[in-house]
Amino acid sequence: MTDGSARSASDDAKDNGVLWARPLPKRPLRLSELSLGCAQLGNLYRAITDEQADATVDAAWEQGIRYFDTAPHYGLGLSERRLGAALSGRPRNEYLLSTKVGRLLEPLSPPGMLDDGGFDVPATHRRVWDFSRDGIVRSLEESLERLGMDHVDIAFLHDPDEHRREVLDTAYPALEDLRAQGVVSAIGAGMNQTAMLADFARHTDMDIFMLAGRYTLLEQSALDDLLPLCKQGGIGVVAAGVFNSGLLSRSTPEADARYNYDNAPRELVARARRLAEVCERHGTSLPAVALAFPLAHPSVVSVCVGARSADQIQRNIELFRLGVPQDVWPALKEAGLVRPDAPVPST
Repeated sequence: MTDGSARSASDDAKDNGVLWARPLPKRPLRLSELSLGCAQLGNLYRAITDEQADATVDAAWEQGIRYFDTAPHYGLGLSERRLGAALSGRPRNEYLLSTKVGRLLEPLSPPGMLDDGGFDVPATHRRVWDFSRDGIVRSLEESLERLGMDHVDIAFLHDPDEHRREVLDTAYPALEDLRAQGVVSAIGAGMNQTAMLADFARHTDMDIFMLAGRYTLLEQSALDDLLPLCKQGGIGVVAAGVFNSGLLSRSTPEADARYNYDNAPRELVARARRLAEVCERHGTSLPAVALAFPLAHPSVVSVCVGARSADQIQRNIELFRLGVPQDVWPALKEAGLVRPDAPVPST
Protein backbone atom coordinates (compact mmCIF):
# COMPACT_ATOMS: atom_id res chain seq x y z
CA MET A 1 0.00 0.00 0.00
CA THR A 2 1.27 3.45 -0.86
CA ASP A 3 0.67 6.77 0.82
CA GLY A 4 -2.27 7.32 -1.53
CA SER A 5 -1.06 10.58 -3.02
CA ALA A 6 -3.75 10.34 -5.72
CA ARG A 7 -6.44 10.06 -3.08
CA SER A 8 -7.95 13.54 -3.42
CA ALA A 9 -7.53 13.77 -7.16
CA SER A 10 -11.27 13.43 -7.64
CA ASP A 11 -11.43 17.11 -6.72
CA ASP A 12 -9.92 17.80 -10.15
CA ALA A 13 -12.64 15.98 -12.06
CA LYS A 14 -14.74 18.19 -14.29
CA ASP A 15 -18.39 17.70 -15.15
CA ASN A 16 -18.04 16.99 -18.89
CA GLY A 17 -20.88 14.50 -18.88
CA VAL A 18 -19.72 12.86 -15.67
CA LEU A 19 -22.39 12.16 -13.08
CA TRP A 20 -20.30 13.99 -10.49
CA ALA A 21 -22.46 14.70 -7.63
CA ARG A 22 -21.90 15.22 -4.07
CA PRO A 23 -18.95 15.97 -1.87
CA LEU A 24 -18.28 13.77 1.11
CA PRO A 25 -18.80 16.28 3.93
CA LYS A 26 -15.64 15.57 5.91
CA ARG A 27 -13.22 14.41 3.18
CA PRO A 28 -11.96 15.80 -0.17
CA LEU A 29 -13.90 13.28 -2.26
CA ARG A 30 -16.80 13.65 -4.67
CA LEU A 31 -19.04 10.71 -5.55
CA SER A 32 -21.10 10.38 -8.70
CA GLU A 33 -24.78 10.49 -7.85
CA LEU A 34 -25.23 7.10 -9.49
CA SER A 35 -22.59 4.49 -8.69
CA LEU A 36 -21.98 0.90 -9.73
CA GLY A 37 -22.22 -1.89 -7.18
CA CYS A 38 -20.12 -4.77 -8.43
CA ALA A 39 -21.54 -7.87 -6.73
CA GLN A 40 -22.83 -9.05 -10.11
CA LEU A 41 -19.28 -8.92 -11.46
CA GLY A 42 -18.61 -11.69 -8.93
CA ASN A 43 -21.34 -13.89 -10.48
CA LEU A 44 -24.04 -13.08 -7.92
CA TYR A 45 -26.74 -15.78 -8.37
CA ARG A 46 -25.56 -16.62 -11.90
CA ALA A 47 -22.40 -16.44 -13.94
CA ILE A 48 -21.41 -13.84 -16.49
CA THR A 49 -18.33 -13.87 -18.70
CA ASP A 50 -15.25 -11.71 -18.33
CA GLU A 51 -16.32 -9.96 -21.53
CA GLN A 52 -19.73 -9.14 -20.05
CA ALA A 53 -18.08 -7.78 -16.93
CA ASP A 54 -15.78 -5.56 -19.00
CA ALA A 55 -18.69 -4.32 -21.09
CA THR A 56 -20.69 -3.48 -17.96
CA VAL A 57 -17.90 -1.36 -16.48
CA ASP A 58 -17.19 0.24 -19.86
CA ALA A 59 -20.86 1.21 -20.25
CA ALA A 60 -20.91 2.67 -16.73
CA TRP A 61 -17.84 4.75 -17.51
CA GLU A 62 -19.21 5.97 -20.84
CA GLN A 63 -22.40 7.07 -19.10
CA GLY A 64 -20.56 9.12 -16.48
CA ILE A 65 -20.39 6.79 -13.49
CA ARG A 66 -17.18 7.39 -11.57
CA TYR A 67 -17.71 5.59 -8.27
CA PHE A 68 -17.40 1.80 -8.10
CA ASP A 69 -17.92 -0.44 -5.06
CA THR A 70 -16.70 -4.00 -4.62
CA ALA A 71 -15.70 -6.48 -1.89
CA PRO A 72 -13.69 -9.69 -1.39
CA HIS A 73 -16.97 -11.42 -0.52
CA TYR A 74 -18.31 -10.91 -4.04
CA GLY A 75 -17.44 -14.08 -5.88
CA LEU A 76 -14.49 -14.95 -3.60
CA GLY A 77 -12.46 -12.10 -5.07
CA LEU A 78 -13.72 -12.42 -8.64
CA SER A 79 -15.49 -9.05 -8.54
CA GLU A 80 -12.32 -7.27 -7.43
CA ARG A 81 -10.23 -8.97 -10.12
CA ARG A 82 -12.72 -8.17 -12.87
CA LEU A 83 -13.26 -4.58 -11.74
CA GLY A 84 -9.54 -3.93 -11.49
CA ALA A 85 -8.98 -5.33 -14.99
CA ALA A 86 -11.84 -3.31 -16.45
CA LEU A 87 -10.57 -0.07 -14.91
CA SER A 88 -6.89 -0.69 -15.60
CA GLY A 89 -6.76 1.58 -18.62
CA ARG A 90 -8.64 4.44 -16.95
CA PRO A 91 -6.90 7.42 -15.30
CA ARG A 92 -6.80 6.58 -11.60
CA ASN A 93 -7.43 10.18 -10.58
CA GLU A 94 -10.77 10.27 -12.42
CA TYR A 95 -12.76 7.77 -10.36
CA LEU A 96 -13.36 6.61 -6.81
CA LEU A 97 -13.18 3.03 -5.63
CA SER A 98 -14.34 1.38 -2.44
CA THR A 99 -13.86 -2.13 -1.14
CA LYS A 100 -14.63 -3.82 2.14
CA VAL A 101 -12.82 -5.44 5.04
CA GLY A 102 -13.82 -7.94 7.70
CA ARG A 103 -13.88 -11.17 5.67
CA LEU A 104 -10.59 -12.81 4.73
CA LEU A 105 -10.42 -15.38 1.95
CA GLU A 106 -8.63 -18.56 3.05
CA PRO A 107 -7.72 -21.18 0.39
CA LEU A 108 -9.62 -24.45 0.53
CA SER A 109 -7.70 -27.67 0.06
CA PRO A 110 -9.11 -29.50 -1.72
CA PRO A 111 -11.45 -26.93 -3.31
CA GLY A 112 -15.19 -27.49 -3.14
CA MET A 113 -17.52 -27.73 -6.09
CA LEU A 114 -19.46 -24.47 -5.78
CA ASP A 115 -19.44 -21.48 -3.45
CA ASP A 116 -22.22 -21.51 -0.88
CA GLY A 117 -22.37 -17.71 -0.48
CA GLY A 118 -24.76 -16.98 -3.33
CA PHE A 119 -22.12 -16.61 -6.05
CA ASP A 120 -21.77 -18.91 -9.05
CA VAL A 121 -18.05 -19.54 -8.63
CA PRO A 122 -15.93 -22.56 -7.66
CA ALA A 123 -15.40 -22.90 -3.92
CA THR A 124 -11.67 -22.23 -4.03
CA HIS A 125 -11.68 -20.29 -0.75
CA ARG A 126 -13.69 -19.93 2.41
CA ARG A 127 -14.66 -16.66 4.06
CA VAL A 128 -13.28 -16.09 7.54
CA TRP A 129 -14.51 -13.23 9.73
CA ASP A 130 -11.56 -11.21 10.97
CA PHE A 131 -11.90 -7.74 12.47
CA SER A 132 -8.48 -7.78 14.13
CA ARG A 133 -5.96 -5.11 13.29
CA ASP A 134 -3.81 -7.56 11.33
CA GLY A 135 -6.91 -8.90 9.60
CA ILE A 136 -7.96 -5.44 8.44
CA VAL A 137 -4.52 -4.63 7.04
CA ARG A 138 -4.18 -8.03 5.39
CA SER A 139 -7.66 -7.80 3.85
CA LEU A 140 -6.89 -4.42 2.31
CA GLU A 141 -3.51 -5.56 1.00
CA GLU A 142 -5.04 -8.65 -0.61
CA SER A 143 -7.80 -6.56 -2.16
CA LEU A 144 -5.23 -4.24 -3.69
CA GLU A 145 -3.40 -7.23 -5.14
CA ARG A 146 -6.59 -8.57 -6.72
CA LEU A 147 -7.53 -5.13 -8.02
CA GLY A 148 -4.03 -4.51 -9.36
CA MET A 149 -4.02 -1.06 -7.76
CA ASP A 150 -1.96 0.81 -5.20
CA HIS A 151 -4.87 2.32 -3.28
CA VAL A 152 -8.61 2.40 -2.77
CA ASP A 153 -10.37 5.58 -1.76
CA ILE A 154 -12.89 4.20 0.74
CA ALA A 155 -12.69 1.17 3.03
CA PHE A 156 -15.94 -0.15 4.51
CA LEU A 157 -16.34 -2.61 7.36
CA HIS A 158 -18.50 -5.29 5.76
CA ASP A 159 -21.60 -6.54 7.60
CA PRO A 160 -20.15 -6.40 11.13
CA ASP A 161 -23.54 -7.22 12.70
CA GLU A 162 -22.25 -9.88 15.13
CA HIS A 163 -18.90 -8.20 15.79
CA ARG A 164 -19.67 -4.85 17.37
CA ARG A 165 -17.22 -5.13 20.25
CA GLU A 166 -14.35 -6.29 18.06
CA VAL A 167 -15.05 -3.54 15.55
CA LEU A 168 -14.90 -0.84 18.21
CA ASP A 169 -11.84 -2.35 19.92
CA THR A 170 -9.68 -3.27 16.92
CA ALA A 171 -11.15 -2.84 13.43
CA TYR A 172 -12.20 0.79 13.69
CA PRO A 173 -8.90 1.93 15.29
CA ALA A 174 -7.03 0.09 12.50
CA LEU A 175 -9.03 1.88 9.82
CA GLU A 176 -8.62 5.19 11.63
CA ASP A 177 -4.83 4.70 11.55
CA LEU A 178 -4.88 3.80 7.85
CA ARG A 179 -6.84 6.97 7.15
CA ALA A 180 -4.42 9.06 9.22
CA GLN A 181 -1.50 7.57 7.26
CA GLY A 182 -3.17 8.47 3.95
CA VAL A 183 -3.52 4.83 2.88
CA VAL A 184 -7.27 5.40 2.42
CA SER A 185 -9.12 8.69 2.27
CA ALA A 186 -12.35 7.71 3.96
CA ILE A 187 -13.59 4.93 6.22
CA GLY A 188 -17.00 3.59 7.10
CA ALA A 189 -19.25 0.56 7.32
CA GLY A 190 -21.69 -1.14 4.98
CA MET A 191 -24.72 -2.90 6.42
CA ASN A 192 -28.35 -3.89 5.88
CA GLN A 193 -29.49 -2.39 9.20
CA THR A 194 -29.60 1.07 10.71
CA ALA A 195 -29.21 0.43 14.46
CA MET A 196 -25.52 -0.50 14.45
CA LEU A 197 -24.65 2.17 11.91
CA ALA A 198 -26.35 4.70 14.18
CA ASP A 199 -24.22 3.33 17.03
CA PHE A 200 -21.10 3.88 14.92
CA ALA A 201 -22.28 7.41 14.11
CA ARG A 202 -22.47 8.16 17.84
CA HIS A 203 -19.19 6.52 18.93
CA THR A 204 -16.72 6.77 16.03
CA ASP A 205 -15.40 9.28 13.51
CA MET A 206 -16.43 7.38 10.38
CA ASP A 207 -16.90 9.36 7.18
CA ILE A 208 -19.40 7.36 5.18
CA PHE A 209 -21.91 4.53 5.48
CA MET A 210 -23.30 2.23 2.84
CA LEU A 211 -26.88 1.45 3.80
CA ALA A 212 -28.50 -1.38 1.85
CA GLY A 213 -32.26 -1.57 1.55
CA ARG A 214 -33.26 0.51 4.56
CA TYR A 215 -33.78 3.88 2.92
CA THR A 216 -35.87 3.24 -0.14
CA LEU A 217 -39.22 4.13 -1.63
CA LEU A 218 -40.56 1.01 0.10
CA GLU A 219 -39.21 1.65 3.59
CA GLN A 220 -37.76 4.69 5.32
CA SER A 221 -36.82 3.37 8.77
CA ALA A 222 -33.45 5.14 8.55
CA LEU A 223 -35.27 8.43 9.20
CA ASP A 224 -35.85 7.30 12.78
CA ASP A 225 -32.23 6.94 13.85
CA LEU A 226 -29.40 6.88 11.31
CA LEU A 227 -30.09 9.73 8.92
CA PRO A 228 -30.57 12.45 11.57
CA LEU A 229 -27.25 11.42 13.13
CA CYS A 230 -25.52 11.48 9.74
CA LYS A 231 -26.86 14.94 8.98
CA GLN A 232 -25.74 16.19 12.38
CA GLY A 233 -22.30 14.57 12.16
CA GLY A 234 -21.49 15.25 8.52
CA ILE A 235 -21.46 11.57 7.55
CA GLY A 236 -22.20 10.71 3.94
CA VAL A 237 -24.54 7.86 3.07
CA VAL A 238 -24.42 5.66 -0.01
CA ALA A 239 -27.93 4.32 -0.55
CA ALA A 240 -27.64 0.77 -1.87
CA GLY A 241 -30.33 -1.80 -2.53
CA VAL A 242 -32.77 0.92 -3.60
CA PHE A 243 -34.77 -1.65 -5.57
CA ASN A 244 -35.06 -3.80 -2.43
CA SER A 245 -33.51 -6.87 -4.08
CA GLY A 246 -35.67 -6.45 -7.18
CA LEU A 247 -39.11 -5.74 -5.72
CA LEU A 248 -39.02 -2.14 -7.02
CA SER A 249 -37.05 -2.82 -10.19
CA ARG A 250 -40.02 -3.34 -12.52
CA SER A 251 -42.92 -1.09 -13.44
CA THR A 252 -45.31 -3.78 -12.19
CA PRO A 253 -43.91 -5.93 -9.35
CA GLU A 254 -44.45 -9.64 -9.92
CA ALA A 255 -45.75 -12.13 -7.37
CA ASP A 256 -42.38 -13.95 -7.29
CA ALA A 257 -40.32 -10.77 -6.78
CA ARG A 258 -37.45 -10.89 -4.30
CA TYR A 259 -36.96 -8.84 -1.17
CA ASN A 260 -33.91 -8.97 1.12
CA TYR A 261 -32.43 -11.68 -1.13
CA ASP A 262 -35.46 -13.94 -0.59
CA ASN A 263 -39.01 -14.29 -1.88
CA ALA A 264 -40.96 -11.12 -1.11
CA PRO A 265 -43.82 -11.43 1.39
CA ARG A 266 -47.25 -10.95 -0.21
CA GLU A 267 -47.99 -7.81 1.79
CA LEU A 268 -44.82 -6.15 0.50
CA VAL A 269 -45.62 -7.13 -3.09
CA ALA A 270 -49.05 -5.54 -2.59
CA ARG A 271 -47.48 -2.37 -1.20
CA ALA A 272 -45.03 -2.20 -4.11
CA ARG A 273 -47.92 -2.55 -6.53
CA ARG A 274 -49.72 0.35 -4.86
CA LEU A 275 -46.56 2.41 -5.25
CA ALA A 276 -46.39 1.41 -8.91
CA GLU A 277 -50.02 2.42 -9.50
CA VAL A 278 -49.45 5.92 -8.11
CA CYS A 279 -46.31 6.31 -10.20
CA GLU A 280 -48.09 5.21 -13.36
CA ARG A 281 -50.98 7.60 -12.76
CA HIS A 282 -48.49 10.45 -12.66
CA GLY A 283 -46.69 9.54 -15.84
CA THR A 284 -43.64 7.82 -14.41
CA SER A 285 -42.52 4.35 -13.34
CA LEU A 286 -41.77 2.62 -10.08
CA PRO A 287 -38.04 2.04 -10.77
CA ALA A 288 -37.53 5.65 -11.88
CA VAL A 289 -39.07 6.96 -8.67
CA ALA A 290 -37.14 4.40 -6.60
CA LEU A 291 -33.86 5.68 -8.06
CA ALA A 292 -34.72 9.33 -7.52
CA PHE A 293 -36.11 9.14 -3.98
CA PRO A 294 -33.00 8.57 -1.78
CA LEU A 295 -30.99 11.43 -3.29
CA ALA A 296 -33.41 13.99 -1.87
CA HIS A 297 -31.99 13.43 1.60
CA PRO A 298 -29.10 15.83 2.28
CA SER A 299 -26.89 13.08 3.73
CA VAL A 300 -27.16 10.76 0.72
CA VAL A 301 -24.15 11.23 -1.55
CA SER A 302 -24.76 8.43 -4.06
CA VAL A 303 -27.23 5.75 -5.08
CA CYS A 304 -25.39 2.48 -5.71
CA VAL A 305 -27.04 0.10 -8.17
CA GLY A 306 -25.73 -3.23 -9.40
CA ALA A 307 -25.70 -4.39 -13.02
CA ARG A 308 -24.53 -7.43 -14.93
CA SER A 309 -24.66 -6.06 -18.48
CA ALA A 310 -24.26 -2.93 -20.55
CA ASP A 311 -28.01 -3.02 -21.25
CA GLN A 312 -28.80 -2.85 -17.54
CA ILE A 313 -26.43 0.09 -17.15
CA GLN A 314 -28.16 1.88 -20.03
CA ARG A 315 -31.59 1.24 -18.51
CA ASN A 316 -30.55 2.58 -15.11
CA ILE A 317 -28.96 5.66 -16.65
CA GLU A 318 -32.07 6.38 -18.71
CA LEU A 319 -34.27 6.06 -15.63
CA PHE A 320 -31.90 8.24 -13.65
CA ARG A 321 -31.69 11.00 -16.26
CA LEU A 322 -35.39 10.94 -17.08
CA GLY A 323 -36.44 12.70 -13.91
CA VAL A 324 -39.71 12.33 -12.04
CA PRO A 325 -42.83 14.55 -12.23
CA GLN A 326 -43.10 16.68 -9.11
CA ASP A 327 -46.72 15.81 -8.45
CA VAL A 328 -45.91 12.17 -7.77
CA TRP A 329 -44.34 12.97 -4.40
CA PRO A 330 -47.36 14.55 -2.67
CA ALA A 331 -49.50 11.80 -4.18
CA LEU A 332 -47.32 9.11 -2.64
CA LYS A 333 -47.42 10.85 0.72
CA GLU A 334 -51.18 11.36 0.59
CA ALA A 335 -51.58 7.65 -0.12
CA GLY A 336 -49.54 6.83 2.98
CA LEU A 337 -46.87 5.12 0.90
CA VAL A 338 -44.04 7.55 1.72
CA ARG A 339 -43.50 9.01 5.17
CA PRO A 340 -44.64 12.62 5.63
CA ASP A 341 -41.20 13.58 7.00
CA ALA A 342 -39.24 12.05 4.09
CA PRO A 343 -37.42 14.64 1.95
CA VAL A 344 -38.39 14.48 -1.71
CA PRO A 345 -36.69 15.93 -4.78
CA SER A 346 -37.51 19.57 -5.42
CA THR A 347 -36.70 19.60 -9.11
